[in-house]
Amino acid sequence: MGLALVHSRARAGVHAPAVRVEVHLSGGLPRMTIVGLPAAAVREASERVRAAIHCAQLEFPARRITVNLAPADLRKEGGRYDLAIALGILAASGQLPEAALRDVEVLGELALTGELRPVDGVLPAALAAARAGRRLLVPEPNGPEAALARGVRASTARTLLDACAGLEGRKALSPATPRPAGPTGTGHAAAPGIPDLADVRGQSQARRALEIAAAGAHHLLFVGSPGCGKTMLASRLVSLLPPASEEEALETAAVASVSGLGLDPARWRQRPWRAPHHTASAVALAGGGAEARPGEISLAHNGVLFLDELPEWGRHVLDVLREPLESGTVSVVRAARRSEFPARFQLVAAMNPCPCGWAGDASARCHCTTESIAAYRGRVSGPLLDRIDMHVPMARLPPAELRPDAAPGEASAVVRARVVAARDLQLARAGKPNARLSDAEAAPHCRLAPRDQALLEQAVDRLQLSARAMHRVLRVARTIADLSGSTAIAAPHLAEALGYRPQ
Repeated sequence: MGLALVHSRARAGVHAPAVRVEVHLSGGLPRMTIVGLPAAAVREASERVRAAIHCAQLEFPARRITVNLAPADLRKEGGRYDLAIALGILAASGQLPEAALRDVEVLGELALTGELRPVDGVLPAALAAARAGRRLLVPEPNGPEAALARGVRASTARTLLDACAGLEGRKALSPATPRPAGPTGTGHAAAPGIPDLADVRGQSQARRALEIAAAGAHHLLFVGSPGCGKTMLASRLVSLLPPASEEEALETAAVASVSGLGLDPARWRQRPWRAPHHTASAVALAGGGAEARPGEISLAHNGVLFLDELPEWGRHVLDVLREPLESGTVSVVRAARRSEFPARFQLVAAMNPCPCGWAGDASARCHCTTESIAAYRGRVSGPLLDRIDMHVPMARLPPAELRPDAAPGEASAVVRARVVAARDLQLARAGKPNARLSDAEAAPHCRLAPRDQALLEQAVDRLQLSARAMHRVLRVARTIADLSGSTAIAAPHLAEALGYRPQ
C-alpha cells in the first residue's frame, strides 16, 4: 500500500486555488479512478498518464490506483493535473522519493510520448506559488510566463523523465527565464507599432478631447459622419496613455493568461487595445462560457476598449457594460460556481449621427426623418450614454486639410508628455486617475467658486443632467485644470467640461 501527495493549482477566474493531488495504491484488480469533481478532460488523464509513464520506461503499477483532487467541491478542468498525477503515482509506487515533492507545485499536460505540453493560467499559479513559498515546475513553453511573477522559483522540464530526474537531483532543472521584453512605451514615447497622433489631420477639438480622456482615464464618444476620423483618432489613444505600472501589467497579463488566447511575455507591459466587432454577443463582451473565460471588457483591463458603430450593437449587449463601468469588475455566475474578472477599462466609442451618417453635414445630403434619427440614436440606452464622460461631435474635413503636404499635428510623444504630467498630479493627490474617484474622494478636489457653482447648477437644469453626469463633468473639469497646471477648477475649465456633454 502506498500514498503520495503532490501540490498543484486550479484555474478559477484570475485566481489559482491550491489543489492537493493525493494518490493511493492498494490491492485489487488494476484500475485507476480519479475523484474530486473532475471534468471529462481530467478523467481522461488516466490514459495519458499511463502511456506517458510507459514511454518514459518507468513502471505503471498494476494495482488499484485512486487519485483524489482536493478540495472535492472545486471543479477541476483541463489537462493541467497530468504531471502531478504521474509524479504522485511514481512517488506512491516508490519510483520517486516522496520528499522531492514536498516544496514544489507542478503544472503540465502530458503527451502520450511523455513530453510536457503547455497549459493556460500559469501566471496566476506562479504568483500563488510565490506567496505560498513553494517552487514551481512547469512545461518548458510556460517558462517565460512563469518567470514574470516576482519572487517565484520556477523551473521547467521538457519531458516526464526530465522532471523526475530534476526532482531527484540527478539532473539540474532549467530555470524559467523571461523572454527579452519588447518596447513598453515607457517615458514619453509610445512603443513602436502603435499608431501616432501625428497622422491625424485637423480635428483640433477631437484631438483635445482625446488628450483630456487620456490624462484622466475618462470614457469618450465620438459622433460624426463617415470617414471624418473617429476610428483613426480612437486608435491613437493607447499611444497617449502613461506606462502601466508593474502591478497593472501583472493584472492584465493574468487575465490574458487565463483567457485561452495566450500571453506574449515579451509584450506584457503594453496596455491592451481591444476592438471587438459589433456582432459580438453579450458573453463575448462580458465573459462566460462553460469554463468561464474572460470577455473583451476584461481583456481590455488597464487598457482601451473601442466599440465602433455603437448603435449597431445589440442593446442588451451594450447594457452589460453599465455595471463594469462603475465597479471595475465583472462577475460571471453559473449554477455551480462564480468567477470574477477585473474590468477596469477605458471605453472609447464611435457612432454616426443618423442612419445614413450625414445628419448635420454641410452637404445637406441627409434625408433621414426626425423619427428615424431618434430611433437610431435610441438604440443606445440613456443610462449607458450617461456613463460616458465626454461626447465629442466631429465634422467632415475640407479637402485642403487632407493634402499630403499639410502640416501634421502634434505627435503622440508631445501630447503624451503633458498627459503623463497631469496623471502624475492625480496620482500624487489621490492615488488614482480623476475618472475613478468616488464622489467622496472627488469632493475636496473639485470645489468650485460660488459663481462657478451657480454656472454648473444652471447648466445641469438646462441640459437636464443627472447627478452622475454632474459629477462626471466635475471630474473632467478637474482633469482640464490638471493639464493647465491649475490647483483649482476655474470657469474656463468648467465651461470646457460642460461642452462635452450632449446638448
